[in-house]
Amino acid sequence: MEKKIDFKSRLQQLYKPSAKKVEFVNVPQMNFLMLDGEGDPNTSQAFSDAMDALFPLAYTLKFMVKKSDLAIDYGVMPLEALWWADDMSVFTTGNKDEWKWTAMIMQPEFITREMVEIATQEVARKKQPASLSLVRFESFKEGNAAQIMHLGPFEEEGPTIEKVHLSIVEKGCQRFGKHHEIYLSDIRRAAPEKWKTIVRQPMSC
Repeated sequence: MEKKIDFKSRLQQLYKPSAKKVEFVNVPQMNFLMLDGEGDPNTSQAFSDAMDALFPLAYTLKFMVKKSDLAIDYGVMPLEALWWADDMSVFTTGNKDEWKWTAMIMQPEFITREMVEIATQEVARKKQPASLSLVRFESFKEGNAAQIMHLGPFEEEGPTIEKVHLSIVEKGCQRFGKHHEIYLSDIRRAAPEKWKTIVRQPMSC
């Protein structure tokens, strides 16, 4: 009998934060499909190629699991990205060409490296995405972090990010690690004012 799992609900403290107040969470170690790149996500071919590799691979794994002895049906998790730059001032000066990123999609605990290798071969056989060979399957642990839901266009995230950073300072902690965003909306279909983006910042106390 097929089992259904909604990981966004199971992990709602991580994937369904408040849009009204900053929340503090402890993010456990989880596995991800990950791909590194740099450049403006709006115009970079590298970012577009990353999407063309990550999503087909994530969906191939989903259907593999559904048809396997595990017989689990689960929703593919949303796109996430870590953002940074050698000179962090570019995030305020607007020079997005110097942005660096890791695009990633969380994978359930029952996904194995062998399964990823099989799925990669299947995607290569069907679509041959340009960046498929750059995708890696890796564990990632953030630990303590502050986060909030941002509603609206990406260009209006500034005050939301500042709110998260201020909350970390008020708690007597410091920012640590990379700026993290989780994209819950399909921006091709939803109106910009309705976009939902989780803004997360790891911290050390």
